[in-house]
Amino acid sequence: MPDGVRGALVQRVSRRYDGPLDITWLPAEAPKLALGRIRLHWEPASRAGWNVSAHLGLATTEVHLASWPSAPDNWPRLIRPTLYEVTGLCSALAFATAALDLSNRLAEVWPSTTEGRLSPIR
Repeated sequence: MPDGVRGALVQRVSRRYDGPLDITWLPAEAPKLALGRIRLHWEPASRAGWNVSAHLGLATTEVHLASWPSAPDNWPRLIRPTLYEVTGLCSALAFATAALDLSNRLAEVWPSTTEGRLSPIR
């Protein structure tokens, strides 16, 4: 990891089992993670390999997602399935949240646009 870097922001996780992780470096003064974003940090392990950790941005905080102590040199292959599943889950939750927000907005508009014509099914 270059000097002055806090970690790496995961931009994309390949669908392929042996596919790449696309990342961008996060400077040390980077703001907190946005909702659904993942930050990786790695450093050499004391005996061999790498100590790798991942943090996930939530609405109001960051949480520790996972750790891979003493991971082998090919650690991106080791962590890729976890990152792929989490990014998929975050995308699904974002979609469901947007659909719920839209439904709530439509429910607020429904009574005022249908007065005197139709009544909602109860």
